[in-house]
Amino acid sequence: MEKKPVIGISCGDTNGIGIEIIIKTLADHRILEFCTPVLFAGNKVLNFYRKTVGDQNLSFSIIKDFSKINFKQLNIFSCWEEEVNVTPGILNETGGKYAVLSLKTAAEALKNGDIHGLVTAPIHKKNTNLKEFNFKGHTPFLKSLFGAEDVVMMMVAENMRIGLLTEHIPLEEVSKHVTTENILRKLTIMQQSLSRDFGITNPRIAVLGLNPHAGDEGLIGKEEEIIISPAVQTARSRKILCFGPYSADAFFARGSYSKFDAVLAMYHDQGLIPFKSLATGNGINFTAGLKAVRTSPDHGVAFDIAGKGIADESSFRKAIFECIDIITARHEFDEQRKNPLPKISDTIVKNSVDEKLPEGDSMKNL
Repeated sequence: MEKKPVIGISCGDTNGIGIEIIIKTLADHRILEFCTPVLFAGNKVLNFYRKTVGDQNLSFSIIKDFSKINFKQLNIFSCWEEEVNVTPGILNETGGKYAVLSLKTAAEALKNGDIHGLVTAPIHKKNTNLKEFNFKGHTPFLKSLFGAEDVVMMMVAENMRIGLLTEHIPLEEVSKHVTTENILRKLTIMQQSLSRDFGITNPRIAVLGLNPHAGDEGLIGKEEEIIISPAVQTARSRKILCFGPYSADAFFARGSYSKFDAVLAMYHDQGLIPFKSLATGNGINFTAGLKAVRTSPDHGVAFDIAGKGIADESSFRKAIFECIDIITARHEFDEQRKNPLPKISDTIVKNSVDEKLPEGDSMKNL
């Protein structure tokens, strides 16, 4: 950590806005003051979008060996040599194939320690759900690759952090996953992440209900009474400072989220609709619970504007800086807790004090 962190970047769908926003972000050379970026792609695809964006100020080195990283400019780690047919805005097999190739290569580099963090550009679930990549997105893939028991998809902005109990599953299946065990596991991951990754001591976590009005005391659903509330109480007994369940509509409408360090939502839209509506600054997606650090912008491939050079790179830039900040926070957290002083037992304290007391006196007589 005495050097700038090396941040890997997957290119995303080659027909989406991923490479455009990467170019726009890295064309500002000031970012090299904070990290060394490594883009996992082919240089011909990069050059195609350089013409689209109209950027002529992006210099880079092409590498095939991590020992050859140039710390003064962007590095392109060649994932493929063949010519790729780029068709901006078109959902096809090609875009998904090379998105997966880039992601898998970058993720292996992250797992092997060749890079310190990973920022993923958007992929499309329709054309990446291939035989060799049977996952519904980045989060389950990385969870599997790193062998994590569980992770939390967490949306992060300046004024809120929202974790999801369930992610990309049909609404009709959500209630099956609302279990005490799942809630406790997610809350544990969130507490540990808020402490280690964001430097928050004793983080406060709000838990949302599943049903309208948080079940209205069982009139609109029983999950709050028989599952969520008991889970919250159990978590509190384990020294996780959590509260709820709260009715989701009133919770966000009244600005209650501002009183907490994070919120656990029960399903995707319950968390992401208010996040994308109320978050200030540029939101990003962070995978809490991984051994390594991975972030991404909070938007998708945006095929409707791909190839037009008008995509906004703000969220992607934020994802890079958030990745750097979390890497730094983890390092500082671990350094502060390395080689802690052994806990002094009450017996040792008592004996030590008794030695200094006048003859005939002891701690029990004081």
